Amino acid sequence: MQWWFFLFRKCILEFGVGDPVVEGPIKAIIFSQWTRMLDLVQMSLNDYSMTYRRLDGSMSLASRDKAVKEFNTDPEVMVMLMSLKAGNLGLNMVAASHVILLDLWWNPTTEDQAIDRAHRIGQTRPVTVSRLTIKDTVEDRILALQEEKRKMVASAFGEEHGGTTAARLTPEDLKYLFMGAY
Repeated sequence: MQWWFFLFRKCILEFGVGDPVVEGPIKAIIFSQWTRMLDLVQMSLNDYSMTYRRLDGSMSLASRDKAVKEFNTDPEVMVMLMSLKAGNLGLNMVAASHVILLDLWWNPTTEDQAIDRAHRIGQTRPVTVSRLTIKDTVEDRILALQEEKRKMVASAFGEEHGGTTAARLTPEDLKYLFMGAY
């Protein structure tokens, strides 16, 4: 068994995925940007007889729709394996109360869109998000880059709390960023 699967399984067990509760079963969406990583997780889920569905870019629209419907409605389906970019806009996955990101993407909006699959109208439970990372690796730098991008966007839209107007991007700054000249 791979070391990463022990971490993943510990994460699943701590969330209680597969244990029925009053509001229904606890389910998780597991995202990876690599379909080969999803293949490895899929093998491990099979080994542990965990019921799952999968959604990735190689699937037909009908197969994707079926996987989403079964994840959302079948209480036996506890896990959705999903490629990061296939989890695009419009998917409603409110059956999930846990989101696990197996690998990071440099652009935080890509991850945010994926996470938002579980944060939709109709969600009745809190949603937890876990990012599996290894300290002192490129992942630390990706997290730092994501944070800088979030700060820049917040500043551009005046969303800083406690910041001064001097810390915000001005219309001239935005023009420079997008058009190249003041």
